[in-house]
Amino acid sequence: MTDREGVSRRRVLQGAGVAAVAGLAGCGGGGGESGTNSIELLHAWSEGDGNAAIGALIKGFQEAHPDVEFAEEPVNGAARSNLDQVVQNRLQASDPPSTFQTWPGETLSKFGDAYEDIEGDVWNDDLKNNYLEGPKTQAQLDGTYVTVPLNIHRINNLFYNQDVLDSANVDPASLSSPSDVVDACEQVAQNTDAVPFAQQTSGAWSTTQLWETILLAEGGIDGYESFINGNGNRSDVKAALDSVVELSEYYPSDASSLSFTEANTLVMDGNAAFIHQGDWAAGAYSGADGFNYGEQWGQVTYPGTSGSYLLNMDSFPYLANNPSPEATKTFLSYCGSAEGQVLFNAEKGSIPPRKDADVSQLNQFQQDQYEDFNNADSQPPSIQHGLAVSPAIATNIGSAFSGFLENYDAGATADALLDAFN
Repeated sequence: MTDREGVSRRRVLQGAGVAAVAGLAGCGGGGGESGTNSIELLHAWSEGDGNAAIGALIKGFQEAHPDVEFAEEPVNGAARSNLDQVVQNRLQASDPPSTFQTWPGETLSKFGDAYEDIEGDVWNDDLKNNYLEGPKTQAQLDGTYVTVPLNIHRINNLFYNQDVLDSANVDPASLSSPSDVVDACEQVAQNTDAVPFAQQTSGAWSTTQLWETILLAEGGIDGYESFINGNGNRSDVKAALDSVVELSEYYPSDASSLSFTEANTLVMDGNAAFIHQGDWAAGAYSGADGFNYGEQWGQVTYPGTSGSYLLNMDSFPYLANNPSPEATKTFLSYCGSAEGQVLFNAEKGSIPPRKDADVSQLNQFQQDQYEDFNNADSQPPSIQHGLAVSPAIATNIGSAFSGFLENYDAGATADALLDAFN
């Protein structure tokens, strides 16, 4: 590698890795050491499907723009909070990266006025016409387009091991409400030796996303939106918590020490019937020999939430005072294209936000999810994953669930969740 203008160079900043793109001909002014022709892309996909996905996206972009090369390193440590701190430090130093991995929606507010409007330049008619309203809304901060979602992870999934359900005489297609899930767990407990509901509680995040899914079932889309807008109905909030309490009777005995991966493995090994998770759970299934979609495992929309596609997404925003304005917009436009999104999502296990993508390259589970997404009546944003509420409110909600896991007091937690907005 060399530092000459027009040639990519590997740089690993102290305390953070950076994906640097150098030498996009004809873009921006200056270049070389000034960085105006270099894209710096910060992300936390250091391993696994995320690393494969960002690699595929970068490769596709390079093939579309052969004069661009990436010298790519993720931010040290996979935790998103570490990435956010790196970005915060860069912004405070008036040294913003070109773009970075972030959830869209309300989580964007943590960096306040750091973004710049990309309506027209990136968010043109093609994107506006081919993104559904849910992702399109989440790409905006205070009504201004500032980021490009490139994938969707669905939250309101209920995965199951078919052999266990067959042994318990449970038909997952017959479940139509949260109480039906509880009843099915009881059948599993009565008729098999399997754990009915493979939930982990070593971290509060799984419980928060389970509760928000059941809130969507109990209150419908109107009740869910009322809550995230600070006007939640206490009876809906508590009913969802009560359902979680009932399900907790069917968790693994060591749920408080399990990781998500360990809980998910219980389903894969036939030692658990159900798990509620984002569709990333299916990523592990696809790599397991003899554990095939539609045969050994399946998925239903969480009972009671039919017609809704509860969104979690990754996106790349456009920062003001951008060190590579035209190059960055070119990259973000590619991230918004059907081609780029299929390349990324084929590896990530998620689906494209665009409704016109050719998903024949994705696996059957992803294709089924994509069909559900395009046919959904609503695409509400996830609370746990930062899209639906501001970072401060999300912190309050997280604290409420940390307390909930200590005592499973639905009434007190309902009050804390409603007070989270004050």
